[in-house]
Amino acid sequence: MAAGYAEILRARHAMRLLIGTLVGRLPNATASIAIVLFIRAEGGTYALAGALAAVYGVANAVGQPVLGRLVDLRGQPTVQLPAAVLSGLAMTLFACVGTDVPALAYTAVALAGLFTPPLEGGLRALWPSVLPREEQVHTAYAMDAIAQEVMFTVGPLLVTVCVSLWSAQAALIVLNVVGVLGALSVVVSKPSRAWRSAPREAHWLGALRSPGLLVLLAAFLFIGLALGSITVAGVSYGDEHGGAGDTTVYGWMMAALGLGALVGGAVYGARQWSGAPEARLRWLVALLALFYVPLALMPGPVAMVALTAVAGVFLAPSIACAFIVVDRHAPRGTVTEAFSWLVTTFTVGASVGTAVAGPVVEWGGTRWGLAVPAAAGALALLVLLATGRVLGDPRTSGRVALGSENDPNRAVEPRFSSGDRA
Repeated sequence: MAAGYAEILRARHAMRLLIGTLVGRLPNATASIAIVLFIRAEGGTYALAGALAAVYGVANAVGQPVLGRLVDLRGQPTVQLPAAVLSGLAMTLFACVGTDVPALAYTAVALAGLFTPPLEGGLRALWPSVLPREEQVHTAYAMDAIAQEVMFTVGPLLVTVCVSLWSAQAALIVLNVVGVLGALSVVVSKPSRAWRSAPREAHWLGALRSPGLLVLLAAFLFIGLALGSITVAGVSYGDEHGGAGDTTVYGWMMAALGLGALVGGAVYGARQWSGAPEARLRWLVALLALFYVPLALMPGPVAMVALTAVAGVFLAPSIACAFIVVDRHAPRGTVTEAFSWLVTTFTVGASVGTAVAGPVVEWGGTRWGLAVPAAAGALALLVLLATGRVLGDPRTSGRVALGSENDPNRAVEPRFSSGDRA
């Protein structure tokens, strides 16, 4: 697998596109953390911080499919760069005005989320035009997922470093400037400028006419909620064990969460799995929920960081397995839309999680806030178990007519479709 990654990175434009996309997505990956730290530095409550982070997440979830459709119609440079600039300007406005004018703060955060450029989908659309072979495209998708976990590991540390060196306000501004530069690097590249979307058949329900996909979206709404709640509850734990305003403990917790996901994703992707991915997804979600439970024990900072890392181990495998399930259950011609719905649902869930955890911490304390992820994970598992017949194997149920789009190589376990164009 390492040799396969090296081969891809040697391909022309591949390294630039991967790094540019990761850097361009840095503001989005760190937005919730940066907003929470900024509001706390301004003297705001956890409830306010959670609400603003939730507004950003919901706006982002609405904007991604809309901007993705515009990219299909107008091309990447015409949409991606203006969106990145508008999002950066909106977040800079929020950093400058703070919460003195609440309506303006909420509006600025909403605009920042709404105009976040769909760089992740754009990169997946570019891989088939950059890499000549189908198996290279599949490996590139796996490498892309692992690289994103690196970003989610390093991102929280970058935020806390910026806060320590300058301020929470400066962190917001710097990260968004860097994000615009990353988007610029991608859209001026030759593959991005030359890319055009392939035509696709439309349906008023689109991918949502698949019952299996609807089940998966319902489960991942709760998984997103679990992840979003940790963002707020972790700040409260950091305040209690590192002192108010000291972001060190919190930064290490969030980095450990990403590191655990990175390790889990790397191990999961390093082998071929037999059997239906729908059944495997239930086991992964069960383990994910189980390892969220010890967080509520609230041990000392070192042990808490270790528990957070373990809690993150099954996150990336669950998401990777969900991608496979999406690819199997998406109606023909709607794979791109199906992936977009999964990302949107997960983002909405994370935003709801930040909004829920804030009041829970305010009313019940940190321990109750750290119990929210386990409860949300249990609900996700309950959805998967209760709808087992709906989320069955599409190969035996006949609900999805499989073709080259769903399983281009007839592999034991189909992964991503090279026909993905947005």
